Amino acid sequence: MQVSILCGGKSSRMQSEKGLVLYQNKPFIEHIIEAVLPISSNIQLITNTNDYDYLAYKKIKDIVVDKGPLGGIYTALVHSETEMNLILSCDIPLISSEILLELIEKHGTNFDVSVFEDTNRIHPLIGIYSKRILPVLKEAIDVNDLKMMRFISNVKHQLIPITDAKRHLFKNINSVTELNELNTNLSQLK
Repeated sequence: MQVSILCGGKSSRMQSEKGLVLYQNKPFIEHIIEAVLPISSNIQLITNTNDYDYLAYKKIKDIVVDKGPLGGIYTALVHSETEMNLILSCDIPLISSEILLELIEKHGTNFDVSVFEDTNRIHPLIGIYSKRILPVLKEAIDVNDLKMMRFISNVKHQLIPITDAKRHLFKNINSVTELNELNTNLSQLK
């Protein structure tokens, strides 16, 4: 299975490259790669910067720039050699191999997209995406219809429920405030 980690985004709220923000003295991207490696070593990073060059994985620039996560997914799927693809964002440092294995095990092959949902929201950037969606993806990008939820609703998708006990593992860390909260919660657990 091809794994693509989306390292794009403006990172305006974090004020630095999100995937390289340190958590427990290690960049987010390295936490994510550690969770992925027991599943697949076929990893590519979708990034438009050289900031990730220190990692020994293939780096691919967006085919169409400034199209948000849909643009990143499009680039990932165009450059993938596998039908099913694990797509992850670079701002989920708590993600675990167990969660990713659960996603793979519960993915129904009759679906083109499988993502997690909890009571509050859908998590589109921890998902399995089929190359079959490329024409729909290209069309959405061409007309600048870049809303992830609308896109997912337009393809054959599966929503996998998350238990409350696992909800924290899906947390996107998008701002300095969220990073400080994460570090505070960590120190309270020790």
